[in-house]
Amino acid sequence: MKTKLILLSHKSAIWASLFIMIFLSSCSSKDNYDASGTFEATEVIVSSEASGKLLDFNIDEGKTLFANQQVGYVDSLQLYYKKMQLQANLKAIQSSRSDIQKQIAATQQQIATAEVDKQRYENLLKANAATQKQVDDQNSLLQVLRKQRAAQLSNLENANSSIDENAAAMTYQIDQLNDQLHKCKIINPINGTVLTKYAETYEVTSFGKPLYMIANIDTITLRAYITSDQLTKIKLRQPVKVYADWGKGLKEYQGVVTWISDKAEFTPKTIQTRDERANLVYAVKIDVKNDGYLKIGMYGEVKL
Repeated sequence: MKTKLILLSHKSAIWASLFIMIFLSSCSSKDNYDASGTFEATEVIVSSEASGKLLDFNIDEGKTLFANQQVGYVDSLQLYYKKMQLQANLKAIQSSRSDIQKQIAATQQQIATAEVDKQRYENLLKANAATQKQVDDQNSLLQVLRKQRAAQLSNLENANSSIDENAAAMTYQIDQLNDQLHKCKIINPINGTVLTKYAETYEVTSFGKPLYMIANIDTITLRAYITSDQLTKIKLRQPVKVYADWGKGLKEYQGVVTWISDKAEFTPKTIQTRDERANLVYAVKIDVKNDGYLKIGMYGEVKL
């Protein structure tokens, strides 16, 4: 009987010890982390820059895309026809430009002839074989021809200038259409993974309509919150340990502090900090290299 009592008391002591160890372990694990938060990434919503039917839209949720990769295009046939029309109009405008030298060639020849006649009359006047009136008449004719040439030059230059301005305006319209044609191509802006797809091939889209959401999750950010007492213990580029909460356990990662808020805010309801009595906390961002298991919205812990 005494032996049984001794065995029972021994078992009770073992269970009591285990209970104390578990309790202490849970208490220490609760206080073992300095901050808590959730993982997030910079999400980019890619929207359409053109209106029309999506003739090609080759993406799927979960697909990895690269920066500057074309993932589809919007119907651009009407824009192309309009561009062809403007180019034909531009060619017609440019062909109407005057060749000034050819246009004034006849007047130039008349002036040259008049200058020769003037010189001849002046020589005859010196030899008393011509009158002064003949010389004056020739000078008057030469002045008239020169004024006619000046007027022709002015009119032709003004006409060409107007043509050049119209051609420049037409060129700007063609450049505008080229830009619109380029925006019909759906170009992915960053390296990342497609999180959500909002449109499908052959649907009609419009300017500004969201097509898909993408984020670079190769490096994921943990937004955590620290108290004012912890603020003096953390600095930018400081390496820290991050623990991802998988529900069944924690996995350790190496992180780097990339941002510390300079303004305090009230503790978010979904976040538990080390000092539960603190009303004001500071947000920090910690970049963590993602091994593929970290997900946006997952909870994480930080140890400074």
